[in-house]
Amino acid sequence: MQISAAPLIYVLIFVAVVVLVNGLYLVVFGKSISLNNRMSRRLALLEKNNNREEVLEQLRKEMSQHMNSRGIPLYSILATKAQKANIAFTPQQLVMIMAAMVGVAFMGLTIGTQVSLPIRVIVAVGMGVGGVYVWVNGKAKKRMALMDEQLPDAVELMVRSLRVGNPFASAVGIVAKEVPDPLGSEFGVIADEAAYGRNIADSLKAFAERMDSQDLRFLAVAVTIQQTSGGNLAEILEGLSKVIRARFKLFRRVKAITGEAKWSGMFLSFFPIGALIMINIIDPHYYDEVSKSPAFIPACLAVAVFLVINIIFMRIMVNIKV
Repeated sequence: MQISAAPLIYVLIFVAVVVLVNGLYLVVFGKSISLNNRMSRRLALLEKNNNREEVLEQLRKEMSQHMNSRGIPLYSILATKAQKANIAFTPQQLVMIMAAMVGVAFMGLTIGTQVSLPIRVIVAVGMGVGGVYVWVNGKAKKRMALMDEQLPDAVELMVRSLRVGNPFASAVGIVAKEVPDPLGSEFGVIADEAAYGRNIADSLKAFAERMDSQDLRFLAVAVTIQQTSGGNLAEILEGLSKVIRARFKLFRRVKAITGEAKWSGMFLSFFPIGALIMINIIDPHYYDEVSKSPAFIPACLAVAVFLVINIIFMRIMVNIKV
């Protein structure tokens, strides 16, 4: 029995692409872009450069650059995710990284496999673009999850600050100093914009729309209503923090309840692909006889279509809206 290592080589090359992108990101920007740092990226930049205006300009550029560059070819698939992940690379740099990863994947396929040139090119493009997308998507999910977890604590910190007599802008500034990233730098930018004259409610609205977060929209609406109609902002925000915590607990509970169904769906969706890979590893010539049949390619395409339909329906079944 002949064992083929080609499928494993494909997997290893794809993993290497993702690891290389993440390593390059850490080398270029250092620990300041890490979400688990106690000091936010804004404070780290202020420590290096005391010019508050320059730091604000840099952070604002990083926060808006991706959605402003959706017209770049191939970049539209990354723009929304990169915006939520707040990737510090510019769109042009990300496109260049995609091209570089395509080259790395092509070299790996050339060294490790013996497939024809057109297939190597197609697979290399898929690995380069797909690897960067997987990396950005993972960053976006991690950042949004951490932001949702930090928001109730940040709102409660603002409530305590307001109750001791601080204005709302000062309360936002305290959150920027005390809360780590990702929320720390975001609120720091809002505090800096307020110091330079921008309406703080408008900054919160822009932040909520950029992150596409319902909880942040609640916060922006609460501040806007208080500014226009008056009232005790501390009490409003205290009630909001309770609502956000209740929503967070509900989301976690739904996630726990649907966890088994989601994993079952993932298993049923990816088991055929895994089985195909294992068959090719154990017996590379298993499909040699049937591959000569004229119905082989249409049958493979039909299976692929049904597999995609299966994945879509599995996602629909376990994607419960709360």
